[in-house]
Amino acid sequence: MVREVRTVLDLKPYRKTLALPGLRPLLLVSILARVPMAASAVVLTLHVVGMGYGYAAAGAVGGVMTVGSALGAPLLGRLVDRRGLRPVLLLTTLASAVFWLTAPHLSYPVLLGSVLFGGLLTLPVFSVVRQSIAALVPPERRRQAYALDSMSVEVSFMTGPALAVLLATTVSPEVTMFAIGAGMALSGVILFVLNPPTRTAAEATDPGRPVARREWLTPRLIGLLAISVAGTLVLGGTDVSVVAVLREHDQVGWTGAVLSMWAAYSLVGGFAYGALSRPVSPLLLTVLLGLATIPVGLGGGRWWLLSLALLPAGALCAPTLAATADAVSRLVPASVRGEAMGLHGSAITVGVALGAPLAGAVIDASSPAWGFAATGLLGALIALLSLPLTPHHPHPNPADPSLIMKLTHSEREKSALTS
Repeated sequence: MVREVRTVLDLKPYRKTLALPGLRPLLLVSILARVPMAASAVVLTLHVVGMGYGYAAAGAVGGVMTVGSALGAPLLGRLVDRRGLRPVLLLTTLASAVFWLTAPHLSYPVLLGSVLFGGLLTLPVFSVVRQSIAALVPPERRRQAYALDSMSVEVSFMTGPALAVLLATTVSPEVTMFAIGAGMALSGVILFVLNPPTRTAAEATDPGRPVARREWLTPRLIGLLAISVAGTLVLGGTDVSVVAVLREHDQVGWTGAVLSMWAAYSLVGGFAYGALSRPVSPLLLTVLLGLATIPVGLGGGRWWLLSLALLPAGALCAPTLAATADAVSRLVPASVRGEAMGLHGSAITVGVALGAPLAGAVIDASSPAWGFAATGLLGALIALLSLPLTPHHPHPNPADPSLIMKLTHSEREKSALTS
């Protein structure tokens, strides 16, 4: 039995992946840089409410910033592809620092307008890190690298909001906003000095001919982006539904514990996904995530039952995000990888932005348990609707470099979504 488990979960690829030059510092910096980003939404909410406005006004600020981030990610990625990483880091580091240092002094109408540009020019940590992983890590090790990246996201989102709430409630939301600005500026400076590669040495030496968007923005890539939206739609809906269920049963004080357990399940699932001896399709993972979320509301009014009910879906969170990022890195040419990763980041942002209000509307019309069912079902359906765009055969063994070099552009497309 132990031998069978070791056969399925092979830990050697993790050790080999972490031994690759440049990957460890990149992952460490990514955790540091994502902490202030993870804290930004809750801090803006506390600041706007503290100004005397309601939660609807605070939600509007968060929504506008989300729109800015979704629009900015592919634009900044395209700029990285054309001009290199450092000019983009310089621009976004300065813009993020200026926004967060001035935001506490702005009136609500001015804040509502400026937050769009704050989101548009936010430090592109998510897409840059994933683009750099594709440059640092050979294809046969990317599954483990993207699994580690997804786990680092969970660590940041477990840490950032908690630290922000602690600082905002013990000091003030305004000081916390200054801290976020300082954290983003520091992260930008570190990334600027580190200057992780966005292309492999071979890709940098021979960038190839310019690739028109219509050549790489294929139906398969669009299907993959739809899968990414579906997965994070489920996650956004789950977040809101957990709070609603616990509030309905007067156990809102356990919200932090339940959400922490959910994140811990994701960490374990991400680690197991990277240790598997075989890849799993992002389509399959997303469908399973949606289906596993549908019955979570049956956990009912006890926080510990709800925590247990979240286990299957929680364990699929990080693997789903890792699988989609890995597939995007394989599907597009290196010369447009930054823009493609930006589109992937936008898809993730859009999914979360859609899932939260959808779950809220369903909860208001029925009960909190239906928030899980509605977003889980919709996420699974969106993923299944992308099925005609996805291939139905396994990709070639990425460990064989000669085979990779022989792949045609069409064959690369067909293989990417099952990575």
